[in-house]
Amino acid sequence: MKLLILGGTGRVGGQIVTHALEDGHHVTVLARTPEKIQVHHENLTIIQGNVLHKADIACAMHGIDVVLSALNTDGTTTLSESMPLIIEAMEQEGVTRIITIGTAGILQSRGNANLLRYQTNESRQRSVRAAKEHHKVYDLLRQSKLDWTIVCPTYLPDGERVGSYRTESNYLPEGGSKISVPDTAAFAYSQIKSSEYVKMRVGIAY
Repeated sequence: MKLLILGGTGRVGGQIVTHALEDGHHVTVLARTPEKIQVHHENLTIIQGNVLHKADIACAMHGIDVVLSALNTDGTTTLSESMPLIIEAMEQEGVTRIITIGTAGILQSRGNANLLRYQTNESRQRSVRAAKEHHKVYDLLRQSKLDWTIVCPTYLPDGERVGSYRTESNYLPEGGSKISVPDTAAFAYSQIKSSEYVKMRVGIAY
């Protein structure tokens, strides 16, 4: 399988790259600073580019089967500004499957069915700026024709891979308070072969 990984230099994205290469997939990473990628592998293609540049996204998308995006907010609007370009490039290339890393803040509130967690006191985050960015991406994907899945971790420490966790469509598992980076990456990567959460957000926590 040919995978395009966006955000491949980050905490979650870097581990997704490792999983994919270990399983023998052909991996393309689009990165502004390719030197941040310390992995060398015959199946790894690194393209220097920016997710905000339409031509860079189109180039990276060529021949791809599945897109995995672990782009984060980093105090900018890169996330919401890049998603329309990603969706357009996927549609033009005939790529239908995308798995992205979101945040538990955009899962449904258990106390108010009309609100998301970040819009209520269920979310412990003091700032809602990042959640609003992820909310924009959720709306964009929901309005597209793509087969999307948004993996929504709660508090995300580096930690270790436990291999045992709970997931729930559109909600954060009851009492869930954290999930490690390795387990989040492993679950997100596993979705390339799963249709269980297509066109859904999925909460993940221990």
